[in-house]
Amino acid sequence: MTWIKPSFLWMMYRCGWGTKAGQETVPAVEIARDGFEWALRHACLSSHVPAVHADRAAWQRELRTAPARVQWDPERDLRLQPLPYRSLQLGLSGEAVRRYADEWTVAVSDVPPPAQEIRAYVGSGDLDSAARLLPQERPYPAADELLAHLRPAAGSGRPLDGQRRTAANSVAAARADAG
Repeated sequence: MTWIKPSFLWMMYRCGWGTKAGQETVPAVEIARDGFEWALRHACLSSHVPAVHADRAAWQRELRTAPARVQWDPERDLRLQPLPYRSLQLGLSGEAVRRYADEWTVAVSDVPPPAQEIRAYVGSGDLDSAARLLPQERPYPAADELLAHLRPAAGSGRPLDGQRRTAANSVAAARADAG
């Protein structure tokens, strides 16, 4: 499975600012909007959610056949501590990986140089300077129907995992602006 992690700080948490063994190279991959949205339309949740799935067996069938999966992980602050809202992580397999590699990729750049500068500012306690270097991220303008199959039905009163979700995580700040 290949994972798209649209949140810069969540990715820095995952790779330890590009210092974890085997994760020193962190690519920033810009993908076409239509590809990102294709993956979302064909995704299922990575875990069973009773408010979304008829039953566990239905979710497992969907999981086996879906070329993409979504999970919501806690967003991170500059110190890489969890925030009270979540950001989308999008896993790709099978057909989605092929499309990602052959059709959707627009540009690739190296993240570690700016990440190391941000990390140095954070380490010295200069969070304002660190924040100025962060890539601009904003909520992805996803139409409700694009994510409807990944959310509880209206009126169910049950968020995906019992935690309140904010607008900032409705497909957090994807770099799928090209195309």
